[in-house]
Amino acid sequence: MRIKRVAAVAAVAALSLAVTACGGGDSDSETGGSGASGIVGKAESQKKLVIGVKADQPGLGLQTGSQYEGFDVEIAKIIAKGLGVEANNIEWKTTVSANREPFIQQGTVDLVIATYTINDERKQKISFAGPYYMAGQDLLVKTDSTLTGPEALDGKTVCSVTGSTPAKRIQTDYPKAKLQQFDSYSKCLPLLENGQVDAVTTDDIILAGYAAQDQYAGKFKVVGKPFSEEPYGIGLKKEDKAGCEKVNEILKAAATDGSYKAAWDATLGKSGTAAPELDTAKLTNCGSV
Repeated sequence: MRIKRVAAVAAVAALSLAVTACGGGDSDSETGGSGASGIVGKAESQKKLVIGVKADQPGLGLQTGSQYEGFDVEIAKIIAKGLGVEANNIEWKTTVSANREPFIQQGTVDLVIATYTINDERKQKISFAGPYYMAGQDLLVKTDSTLTGPEALDGKTVCSVTGSTPAKRIQTDYPKAKLQQFDSYSKCLPLLENGQVDAVTTDDIILAGYAAQDQYAGKFKVVGKPFSEEPYGIGLKKEDKAGCEKVNEILKAAATDGSYKAAWDATLGKSGTAAPELDTAKLTNCGSV
């Protein structure tokens, strides 16, 4: 009887070791050797990340074939490098406005960097690091235009996108402007080029991206008088406070080591717009709603 009892104990111990080993393999995918979890742990253990970006915004997030380029993409590379992940180990995932929160919540992506405005409604579902850029609605005009800002739009024709917040703001706040609307901003640009409209309006950083396109080089300028505030943040899982804090640390470093300015100059800077200052005093209090 004693022999059977000893054998049974040994069998249970062996089974326990096997289960522990299997469990350790699973947890390694989210937890690094240092014990960190979330994006910090994944970056440490796997040396790779999945990052959601836009695919149709010139200068910000634009997909050509299998390649992505733009300011948001460069910011993503800075964040990944700070987490110990090389650019060639980033898996890029195309995101649109409607799927950014679900992608984060479901684990489809680790981070979203996609002209993603920080607001209280979204912070109920996810966490934000940043902002890495303070966008604002502005006007894109021809280089020789004398338009100085939205207060000068009376009687002028402004192009925007149907149903967009910028279009609605023109209608409500500047009703004497003539609003022309399409389903995409790209359709406004030829009209601006040939003088059929006086200005195009949306977030300033998006306008800078369009102005930086080769076919429009030197033809347009962003007025530089924003009339709203849109803080662009980096989205990640709500419970990943350590990851959020680490991303903010990386942004602080980028503000002083030249990498933030280099990311701008290589992308949106081609529009002739000088690199903004990254105001690290405005970085989010991670975990707060």
